[in-house]
Amino acid sequence: MFMITKKDIIAFNQKFDKGYFENESSLDFALSHFKQDISWIKKLVYLIRSILVDYVFENGNKRTACAVLLYYVEENGYKIEEKTALSIVKRIVLKNIININNIKRMIEDGITKKNQQNSK
Repeated sequence: MFMITKKDIIAFNQKFDKGYFENESSLDFALSHFKQDISWIKKLVYLIRSILVDYVFENGNKRTACAVLLYYVEENGYKIEEKTALSIVKRIVLKNIININNIKRMIEDGITKKNQQNSK
């Protein structure tokens, strides 16, 4: 199973801003779920929620969350359209969606399994 690290997340944020933390403990909490025996989507949900709801970074949280969403879905053998990922991030922020299960459902509805020929 693919893992994502704090260093990876900081690197994503540095594409858009400086990578300075506003709420590092929330990111640590989200990443602690990667050690648990839960689905990859649930791990992603905790991470996306942390970035968007708890404002992990000083700036660039929405762009970072979208980049992480696109990357992590792809690395786990699924695909998501960029406009779908942007729509999910926008809905979470504008509607202040904080419930893990609601975010999970949104992501599940937006992804599709890669074609067998293209899967890793």
